Amino acid sequence: MSQTHCCPECEGTVRDRDTERVCTECGLVVDEDRIDRGPEWRTFGSDSERSPERTGAPLTRSRHDRGLSTEIGRSTRLKGRKRRKFARLRRQHKRANISSKADRNQVYGFTEIRRLVSTLGLPRSVRDQACALFDSAQSEGLLQGRTIEGFAAAGVYAVCRTNGVTRTLGEVAAAARADENELTAAYDAMNRDLGLPTGPIDPRDYLPRYADRLDLPSGVERRAREFVDDLEADGGVSGRNPSGVAAACLYTAAADTEHAVTQADAADVADVTPVTLRTTHYELQD
Repeated sequence: MSQTHCCPECEGTVRDRDTERVCTECGLVVDEDRIDRGPEWRTFGSDSERSPERTGAPLTRSRHDRGLSTEIGRSTRLKGRKRRKFARLRRQHKRANISSKADRNQVYGFTEIRRLVSTLGLPRSVRDQACALFDSAQSEGLLQGRTIEGFAAAGVYAVCRTNGVTRTLGEVAAAARADENELTAAYDAMNRDLGLPTGPIDPRDYLPRYADRLDLPSGVERRAREFVDDLEADGGVSGRNPSGVAAACLYTAAADTEHAVTQADAADVADVTPVTLRTTHYELQD
């Protein structure tokens, strides 16, 4: 029971009891049977008593129709002529849902985005924003002369950039069906024509993930953050690959704390060459 406001009759104390609000002085029921503002789930299937679902799946931005269309299911109980009839209905229904080439391209692009997000282990919010970005690029006519796979990968990479999710261009390109040149061309087009709110990548964003992959303790990561601060103070971060800067700072911090990490392993984690890593490492030593 929890105290709320005063009784309108005797100004006594009103307390909550289950679904009622009762005055403790005069016993007046101030409120009862409060309305549940949540969804009312119900199903009309054969197991309606055990399955309380009422509506279908929620609206999603990762479908070209927002998930509003229905599907004709399959049943093993149908035989002969009726089975062929439902096969024809299913085929015509699918054609009606994807009536234009633009819709067909969007279905293919959204499918590629969902596959990329799943492969890279990204959250669902990245998937929905990437699909919305792909839709905007298609509406602006940016897909003409470019590949759908490239725009799907570029949408995922752009959302990662704008949301601070640490995924490098090489990581997205390795998981995509488009090469890095197609991804870069699509990303440049979206960044130029859609005005993406992207800024420079902070090398500190890569440190937790790289430290985990190199099996380094938190003390090494904190030391690497200090090295990034030192490089920023000396202007040594601008113009360099932020992923390589993070790997070099981790390698230098590991070497200072006597943790066994090779330059090849640190460079491989950051998808840079050992030469790039050594350049920043030597500057940190100086």
